[in-house]
Amino acid sequence: MPLKTALLSASVLLTSNIVFANQAADSVAPEHSSGIEEKQLVKAKDWMITAANPLATQAGADILAQGGSAIDAMVTTQLMLGLVEPQSSGIGGGAFLVYWDAKKQQLTSFDGRETAPLNATPRLFQNEQGEPLKFYDAVVGGRSVGTPGTVKLLWETHQKYGKLAWSKLIEPVVKVAEQGFEISPRLATMIEKDAERLSRFTATKQYFFNSDGTPKVAGTLLKNPQYAQTLTLISKQGADAFYQGDVAADIIRTVQSAPGNPGVLAQQDFDQYQIKQRPAVCSAYQSYQICGMGPPSSGALTVGQILAMTESFDLQQWGANDPRSWQVIADASRLAFADRGMYMADEDYVPMPTQGLIDREYLKQRAALIQPGKALKTVSAGTPPWNYAQHQSEDQSIELPSTSHFNIVDKQGNVVSMTTTIENAFGSRLMVRGFLLNNELTDFSFKTHHQGRPIANRLEPGKRPRSSMAPTIVMHNNQPYLAIGSPGGSRIIGYVSQAIIAHLQWDMDIQQAINQPHLLNRFGTLDVEAGTQAESFAPELEKMGFKVNVRDLNSGLHAILFTKDGLEGAADPRREGRAIGQ
Repeated sequence: MPLKTALLSASVLLTSNIVFANQAADSVAPEHSSGIEEKQLVKAKDWMITAANPLATQAGADILAQGGSAIDAMVTTQLMLGLVEPQSSGIGGGAFLVYWDAKKQQLTSFDGRETAPLNATPRLFQNEQGEPLKFYDAVVGGRSVGTPGTVKLLWETHQKYGKLAWSKLIEPVVKVAEQGFEISPRLATMIEKDAERLSRFTATKQYFFNSDGTPKVAGTLLKNPQYAQTLTLISKQGADAFYQGDVAADIIRTVQSAPGNPGVLAQQDFDQYQIKQRPAVCSAYQSYQICGMGPPSSGALTVGQILAMTESFDLQQWGANDPRSWQVIADASRLAFADRGMYMADEDYVPMPTQGLIDREYLKQRAALIQPGKALKTVSAGTPPWNYAQHQSEDQSIELPSTSHFNIVDKQGNVVSMTTTIENAFGSRLMVRGFLLNNELTDFSFKTHHQGRPIANRLEPGKRPRSSMAPTIVMHNNQPYLAIGSPGGSRIIGYVSQAIIAHLQWDMDIQQAINQPHLLNRFGTLDVEAGTQAESFAPELEKMGFKVNVRDLNSGLHAILFTKDGLEGAADPRREGRAIGQ
């Protein structure tokens, strides 16, 4: 059996006890209780959108069908995701956007990451003894809330690149918020799992639970008139409606008065918040440029490092069924994560060897540490080329998976690759005017120093916490070739890297590349996706020296590929997203 066919048969059937029904590529399938849903490659000529919820994908598609730009569709898609997938992203959070401007033939990125309040101190997440708080003791409540960036990102990029009227983009979301939508199986499951924390705050409890205190279940019609009112204000007044006046005042009041765990967010933080347009960070891989979001995201740098290191080995010849391929990818990832922990943070606050980390010679030296067939025993950060003395210590931060990713290509060829988040599922669990507030500050290291040396990703007033979000546009011959990204906390980096390897090295189409089982190594333990062919690799990988952990790996990869015949879109079968094109 040819490699491509063998991998498709192994990777599409992610769990052996599920029988998939055949369906058209553009239909909406019910999500199984396991979270696995059959997806097929979607092809189109003019435009394409892939997003994490069918309602959000359709809303963005409707804007594109009306002649809207990729940025127009981005506004509507993000606002709809905040309504129908509130556990993952929304206007109470932040986002990173990588954007291809077809007219200018220019790639750029926009940083809509949340910022630490100016009144925050480095010991915000430490107890009276100076010890780090337990994660959820820090997350739940006002302490973890950073200044939201999403609304300003949508507004400012629309001012630059939008075609349709701002109010027209918000109108369909207001309508769904008023009329209601059916709670998806995924949202219902997450409400039930997080019931105790969600129940702590009145507004959140009233929204997600029935009057008898039970969690609302899948299929329940959920209306959100408060969100509709908030969006109506933003529709009329733009970003100022969010950052000034009653909305900002309500956010601040909710954060500062959160019972048991108040925060320090203040009006000055809203007044001073800025979207930062930054150069995309690009690294070479074969004949491609892998481009994404630079600091404060670690996404582009770490993905670039992993791909460059694996390029020293014959992954193409070995193929996806050879455990050596996965050992090399795992060790490259671990080496990259060691550098990430030491060096990567908000470059506006901490000197960083950004170009040194993706220097070709440096990465060849790092790759030389990898021995095919024998897992690395110990790993430490390298010494990339840098004209700054290194006196930092390894990071101590925790980053749990949630988030959402979507891609859009419009008829003019403009490309959006956007990853958006409120951090942990349901963020801080605080709800204001129909939307949840982020817990982004817990992406900082809870410790500020280690062994007398400062940690790059320590909390500082106004600083943006390091992220693993990796919205990516792969370039070929100076033109967009692939837009891709995923949710998943720090595992995002592995999900994106492996999908790119599967497509470019193993000749999988982009849907097959997304379907393939996951094997990830960030900090030493090799995570193997449960219920997949990858489990059969575990004994051999253990012989190589890995500690293997079989577990669910719930990626949410979405991708759009440029071909000579048009566009191809793919959505992750592990979640309820879809691709739509025309």
